[in-house]
Amino acid sequence: MPDPRRDVPRTDQVLADPRLREAVDRLGARLVKQTVVAAQQRCRDGEIGPDAVADVAVASLPQQATTLRRVVNATGVVVHTNLGRAPLSRAAVEAVSTAAGATDVELDLATGRRGRRGRGALEALAEQVPDAGGVHVVNNGAAALALVTRVLTRGGRSIVIARGELVEIGDGFRIPELLESVGATLREVGTTNRVRLSDYAAAVDDDTAFVLKVHPSNFTVSGFTSSVSVRELTGLGPPVVVDIGSGLLAPHPRLPNEPDATTALRAGADLVTASGDKLLGGPQAGLLLGRAELVERLRRDPFARALRVDKLTLAALEATLTGPMPPVASALASRPEDLRARAQAICVALPSECHPEVVDSDGVVGGGGAPDVVLPSVAIALPEHLALPLRLGEHPVVGRVERGRLLLDLLAVDPAEDGELIDAVTRVATREGS
Repeated sequence: MPDPRRDVPRTDQVLADPRLREAVDRLGARLVKQTVVAAQQRCRDGEIGPDAVADVAVASLPQQATTLRRVVNATGVVVHTNLGRAPLSRAAVEAVSTAAGATDVELDLATGRRGRRGRGALEALAEQVPDAGGVHVVNNGAAALALVTRVLTRGGRSIVIARGELVEIGDGFRIPELLESVGATLREVGTTNRVRLSDYAAAVDDDTAFVLKVHPSNFTVSGFTSSVSVRELTGLGPPVVVDIGSGLLAPHPRLPNEPDATTALRAGADLVTASGDKLLGGPQAGLLLGRAELVERLRRDPFARALRVDKLTLAALEATLTGPMPPVASALASRPEDLRARAQAICVALPSECHPEVVDSDGVVGGGGAPDVVLPSVAIALPEHLALPLRLGEHPVVGRVERGRLLLDLLAVDPAEDGELIDAVTRVATREGS
C-alpha cells in the first residue's frame, strides 16, 4: 500500500501560494507556517486531500496577528475589567494609529530639539482640571500611588491612613501591601467603620510623610459609620494625598457619591491620584494632579522613569480629553427609552425561534466605581444555552445569565454594534436550532 503521507505537499510548496505569501506580509511567517502545518496534519490524517491543503490553510488564517478578540460588551457593566475596562473613542483609536509610527512625542519640531514628552496630553489634562497646579501621567493608577509613596516616604517616613480605607482593589492586590512594597510604613487610625479627626491628629508627627485618603470604590459601608473629609485633613499639617481611583475629573450628576479630582483639589488636597481607563474613559494610565512643586518632584524622580507611559497611551489620552464623548460617558448618559427603542428593533430582526424578548435591566458602572449606583437599562432576553456559543462565535458577544435567561444588555453596546449583535445571534440561533 502506498504511504499517503508522501502525497502531502511540502511546506515550501504550500507557502508559495500567492494568498499565503500575502498573508506572511500581514501576519508574519510564524503564524502562517503554523496554519500550513496544521492543514498538512489534517491531510496526513485523511481529513482533506492534498489539493485542499493550501485552501484550508488560507481559510484557517487568523484575522490579525494577535490572540485578543474584539467582543460586544452586552453585560450591562460599563467599565468591565475582564473586557479591558474603558473602550476607546473612535478619536482615540485614530490617535493610537497615528502614534504607531514615528511621532514627535519627545521632539520640538520647531527647534529640532528635545521637547517635553507627551506635552499635548499633559496640556489637555491640565486644561480639564484647572485647579491642578501640575499634572503628570504614569502607566496605571497603582503606579501613581506607588510613585507618590516611594518619593515622599523616602528616609523611613510614614503614611497615616484610616483602617477602613485599607482596601483590596481587585485580583488580590491590596492598598497596604502596595504601599509597603515600595518601602512605606503605615500608621493605621480609627476602626473599620469609624474614624475621627482626632484619630488622625494623634498619629501625625514629624515622621509623617503624608496623610492618605483612599476612596473605597468597590464597596460601601453603611450604618454606624463616620469618616473625615479632605478639607478637615488639610488642617493637620502634612500633605494630603487623595486616591480617588475611578478617574472622574469633575462631579457627575448620575454619580453623586463618586469623588472627583476637581472637588478634592478645591477642598485642599495636595495631590490626587486616579486611573485613566475607568470613568475618564481613556487608556490605562495613572493620573497625578496637584501642587506644581510636588508634581515636578515626582516627575523628576528616577523611579518615575520605570513607570513612564508609551506614546500610544499619550495619544489615546489626549484624544479622550479633547475629542468627542468617549463610550463610557455615552453609556452613563444613555436614556432607558432610547435603549428600549434599540432593543425592540433588534428583536424584530432576530429569528423567532430564539424567542427574543425586551426586558428591563439593571446596569452598573463597574471597574470598582460607584458600587451603590444602579443604571436603569434595557436588555434582550434569550435562551440561556445561547450564552456559550455567542461567546465562542466569529464575533463574540458577551452577555450575562440571570434567572435562567441570557440577557444582552444594551447599556454598554455601541449603537453601531447593533447590526453585529443581530448577525451573531442569528448565526448561533440558526446553528443551535433555538
